[in-house]
Amino acid sequence: MTRTVFADRREAGRELGRKLLKYKNNATVYALPRGGVETAVEVARQLNAPLDLLIARKIGHPSWPEYAVGAVTETGPVIWNKAEKMSLDRLWLQQAEAEERSEAKRRRQKYLAGRKPVSASGKTAILVDDGIATGLTMRAAVGEIKKQRPAKIIVAVPVAPQDTIDTLLEEVDDVVILIDPNEFLSAVGAHYENFPQLSDQDVADLLAEADQ
Repeated sequence: MTRTVFADRREAGRELGRKLLKYKNNATVYALPRGGVETAVEVARQLNAPLDLLIARKIGHPSWPEYAVGAVTETGPVIWNKAEKMSLDRLWLQQAEAEERSEAKRRRQKYLAGRKPVSASGKTAILVDDGIATGLTMRAAVGEIKKQRPAKIIVAVPVAPQDTIDTLLEEVDDVVILIDPNEFLSAVGAHYENFPQLSDQDVADLLAEADQ
């Protein structure tokens, strides 16, 4: 792990897929949209594995929306930054959780309408994103996939800081990364030369590509 920057999400996905080849025979790949889908398409192609989504939503601080205080999926347990939660209004927390669950459901309908879900039961579930910072959204996704009782849960991301990896390793079987966690540059996007925001249509197009 000597490099610190990728050209784009697809390049990172191809490298990540090669590092995951030992899971090729019994894996299902789950992407965290939006950005994680572009990475996961390449991972699924390398592993010849089916691709599905785990839609986790960040709950942003009321004063600094980009700063995550929690994360939630459609139906799984909400994950909070406990220190931040203590200082926030209880009713606001309930409303924010409900809003993000609703948005997760909207995105599933938008992205996956008419597409059959892929079960993780008895398989190796590989959860892919384009990178992790705090880990709250990935931990919410882990809580969601555990309900399906996979044989193993692997988190696979190009980049993540060491403290986040340590936390995830208490909840999953392995965390696979590409860049030395001690070289994390404080933001996921800093590790990419090209890191555009993806639209809902981009996600739909990527899923269609994966089905070909």
